[in-house]
Amino acid sequence: MNQFFTKTPALKGIVKQRYADFMVEEILVDGTKCEIKRFDKPFEEREITKEMIIPPRNEEEYLLLEMEKINYDTNTALAFLARGLNLSKKRMGYAGLKDKRAITCQQISLYLPKEELVKKFGVKGIELRNPKWSKKRTELGDLLGNEFTITIRGITQTEEEITNIIEEFSKEVKQGVPNFFGNQRFGGKRMITHRVGKLLLKEKIEEAIMLYLTETYPEEKIELKNARINLAKTRDYKQALKEFPSKDARTEKAILNHLTKHPNDFAGALNTIPKKMRYLFTHAVQSDIYNKILQKRIEKYKDEALKQIDGDEIVNGEPTILLPGYESTYSKGEAGEIEKEVMKEENLTFEDFKMNKLSELSSKGDRKSILLKPQNFTLTKIFDDEYNEGKKAITIKFFLTKGNYATTILRELIKEEIF
Repeated sequence: MNQFFTKTPALKGIVKQRYADFMVEEILVDGTKCEIKRFDKPFEEREITKEMIIPPRNEEEYLLLEMEKINYDTNTALAFLARGLNLSKKRMGYAGLKDKRAITCQQISLYLPKEELVKKFGVKGIELRNPKWSKKRTELGDLLGNEFTITIRGITQTEEEITNIIEEFSKEVKQGVPNFFGNQRFGGKRMITHRVGKLLLKEKIEEAIMLYLTETYPEEKIELKNARINLAKTRDYKQALKEFPSKDARTEKAILNHLTKHPNDFAGALNTIPKKMRYLFTHAVQSDIYNKILQKRIEKYKDEALKQIDGDEIVNGEPTILLPGYESTYSKGEAGEIEKEVMKEENLTFEDFKMNKLSELSSKGDRKSILLKPQNFTLTKIFDDEYNEGKKAITIKFFLTKGNYATTILRELIKEEIF
């Protein structure tokens, strides 16, 4: 993506320089917020963790907890929980995936865990609190959205220039910006999730697994990069299992462990990835197609791209774009022609999303609004950046409904791609 819709000058700064620069607090369906209370404070100011008191259980089977974490993605945090609580990840639920390079707070559910193990659980960078019992498991999507508190550092402009940019940007962004999926959807800097997903849709399982294991990117840690390169050359799974670092490649290690025992069972290797993670491959393909349709629309219609065009399907008063699936239909008119063009370029049909060998990855399809409108976009402070001498930093806050990306807002503000 190389288009930017807003007209404000680029805010010349750094996003996610520190973990605490990107904070995400989940807003649940009932409006309550999972508040960050621990890892945003210096170590010496953090309260001593008190022993958890779990209320008595009646007929409820799910223990709901707030999970605050720093520098862990959701799946890695849950893997630590599974190990520490001796509990299968299948018995864990969550409403949404949260960033790694961030401080985040979200609700999780545990099915009939051993209470003593929950009380004793302790992993650096993960805190569990506010236990309560429920009859309902926390499922993907069980949230209103997320509140973001983001610090942008190393800003080279003056305080007056910054103020002017933010004031104008806040006016523009109220009208909406292109609702692109963020790069996190595609695996961050490796940009691989949708490519693996496309191979899986074509039921090229071996190719998909090998791509996932061996694809590198320039800034990848050298130990992991070399392990991927060696595996691509040798296909020696046993050696790769030794070479892949446990800290940075837990999913890859699980796949390699299976392939060491069953060298030709790539379907089985895929199944070592948790089901919710596997489904992300299909989602990433849909998201990639959505982004490409939106990009073509902007190239063709420029400033009018976010307004209704011929054939648009309108949902809640706004034009939508295709997230393809086996029950999808194209829009009419010009909107539909753009959708068909992208699907043809990607060599995909709606039928590809109904999978035989990997039926759990099938998707009916959906539509997504082309507009992203953050709520309560606020500049909370401008200050001297203590980590970049002579430069400024700002903190902004805003709310996004579920399924939308803060980086989509930030890329419009700084006019650069964000990973």
